[in-house]
Amino acid sequence: MGRKKQKGNFLELIPVRAEGLSWEKGEDGMIVLQVENTGVFNRIAQKVFRRPKYTSVHMEQYGSFLWPLIDGKRTVMELAKLQKDAFGDEVEPLYPRIVKYFQIVESYRFIKFKN
Repeated sequence: MGRKKQKGNFLELIPVRAEGLSWEKGEDGMIVLQVENTGVFNRIAQKVFRRPKYTSVHMEQYGSFLWPLIDGKRTVMELAKLQKDAFGDEVEPLYPRIVKYFQIVESYRFIKFKN
């Protein structure tokens, strides 16, 4: 799927969390993803340099709000409306910010999109 889609089309996409990606809500209410470091280079680094098998990825306030709402049914636009309802003008400019958020989490393969 090309990333040069217009914003309108992007807002109609449905994000789905990656399978096998574990996460939890920290005491501060922020989401922490546990990302497994896989692949040959990571295995070597784990043995030789004692690198951890998992990396913790800490989300910020708005990402932590959105993450639990990603259910494979809501569109990016529906999630944006929920965020706007919760935070008001704090999240403006809403659509450019939420599109950027989903582009970033997709680039790290934390989510994928279905139409």
